[in-house]
Amino acid sequence: MSFWKDKVVFLTGASSGIGEALALEIARRGAILGLFARREELLRALAAKCEAAGGTARVLAGDVTDAALVQKCADELRAEFGRIDILIANAGVGGKDRETQELKPEFVKRVIDINLMGAVNAVAAVLPGMLERGSGQLVAVSSLAGFRGLPKSAAYSASKGAMTNLFESVRLDVQQRGVAVTIIQPGFIKTPLTAGRKNKMPFLMELDDAVPYFIKAIERRKKFAAFPWPLATIVRLGRVFPAWMYDKIAGRAKYRE
Repeated sequence: MSFWKDKVVFLTGASSGIGEALALEIARRGAILGLFARREELLRALAAKCEAAGGTARVLAGDVTDAALVQKCADELRAEFGRIDILIANAGVGGKDRETQELKPEFVKRVIDINLMGAVNAVAAVLPGMLERGSGQLVAVSSLAGFRGLPKSAAYSASKGAMTNLFESVRLDVQQRGVAVTIIQPGFIKTPLTAGRKNKMPFLMELDDAVPYFIKAIERRKKFAAFPWPLATIVRLGRVFPAWMYDKIAGRAKYRE
């Protein structure tokens, strides 16, 4: 509990799913939350819940692809509380619509802009202040889908693979300057992002069961955290499969349908 007490947390993609669940759990532990997402009405309802749970919450409504607005919101949070201790870059979309899967450029660009450039915008807004203070933590909510390409997931896998590499590169640049970088790679979790799929998703986790894994990884300032472990083990093994074997196995997957 003491880890989170009075920590100032800038959380993107806060209005639903993983972001909402993390906000509530972190609020219960006494954190100060800057809740960033597009849907202001949902953010206001969430902020009230966070306050009732024992935390402090501020609504920061905006689009994560708007770098100037992300910077403005981070500045507002710092102006009120003096610092940002933790960034949780969680904003993301699945890109499971037909147009994205057919690689229509404007639809693929949207996935990349939100999942990757949104994270870049958030890091750019908070990292200079962390480096100036010599303390802070950047947390990337990436995905096991970023390890290798997956069927009907070109845009999503590309965005998450790039996000993982982005944060790892940043870690190499800042690890000697007091800033920790934690990359979290979950598997399938029951959220709006995974809703509406016809086929079974392997090792699908309930959101309430997944949240403690996120919290533990952040508290321990782990460099990487991938879960659930059976799926994470399979995915990691897949990285060393020769292409012909990987294509044969992964090509059968139907969980994006």
